[in-house]
Amino acid sequence: MRRFIPVVLAIILALAPALAEARPGMGLSLGSRGSQTWSSTPGASPFQRSMTPNTYGNSAYGNSAFGGGGFGGRGGMRGGFMSGLLGGLIGAGIGGMLFGHGFFGFHGGTGFLGLLLQLVLLYFLARWVMRRFMGVPAMAGGPGMFARTMFQQPQPRRPAMGGGSGARPVALAAPDYQQFTQLLQGIQAAWSNHDLNGLRAMATPEMVGYFSEQMAEQSSRGVRNMVTDVRLLQGDLSQAWAEGNRQYATVSMRFSMFDVTKDAMGRIVDGSATERVTVTEFWTFLRVTGGHWVLSAIQQAR
Repeated sequence: MRRFIPVVLAIILALAPALAEARPGMGLSLGSRGSQTWSSTPGASPFQRSMTPNTYGNSAYGNSAFGGGGFGGRGGMRGGFMSGLLGGLIGAGIGGMLFGHGFFGFHGGTGFLGLLLQLVLLYFLARWVMRRFMGVPAMAGGPGMFARTMFQQPQPRRPAMGGGSGARPVALAAPDYQQFTQLLQGIQAAWSNHDLNGLRAMATPEMVGYFSEQMAEQSSRGVRNMVTDVRLLQGDLSQAWAEGNRQYATVSMRFSMFDVTKDAMGRIVDGSATERVTVTEFWTFLRVTGGHWVLSAIQQAR
């Protein structure tokens, strides 16, 4: 039986992309919000990567200004903790298997079939841990969750301005919210098509750089994430302010979609083509006076 161990481990490694975050941003908090980048946004996680220096000097607001590590890095205490936890689970399981005790002392059967059963159990345990502690979206609750769109009852709130000089509140109108929804859907479509030129028209160079890294990481693994049929379920304005000739708006956006990752042969390696997923993210949009809105940041909900 032990001669099959390298083969099975290769299978587990091949399944690794299925445990990763998908969709634009890959479940990270990325980008810049002008002078408000490192101020607290109610309900949103602090940035893990930003080109804006952290003038607060407080690690509670995230990593360094360029945090998160290198190519496709996740960074932060959460990533380190989860990597150590999953590594410990796998190490303990494989160690038990090598000494004939099975994973965690559970034999689950005899021979190679018993080994496969234990590996499958470990795989689904790892998926549950990732979904529970690392923010992988849960499945949507069905069509009844489609409550309203952002535009029916927009309820702007005055931003709590802190840490930025010259920041002043601004009011938004219905056309602004329409642009936000168009950007949500357009960016997801460009991401699915690996269309960097399309993303450059809808996002800041900083965000395009992050998306480009993540697409290259997918290409290196031989997979592609595709997000389709994106529907905005609810949008609430969190903050809207101006700094000089620039205006910013941070919006809490709850949306559903089909989120599928396929390999080079077109086979689904993660997600479902028939089950929608629902997520909540904070998107910050930027425009200059007389210009159109572009995406400048994505933050995950706490």
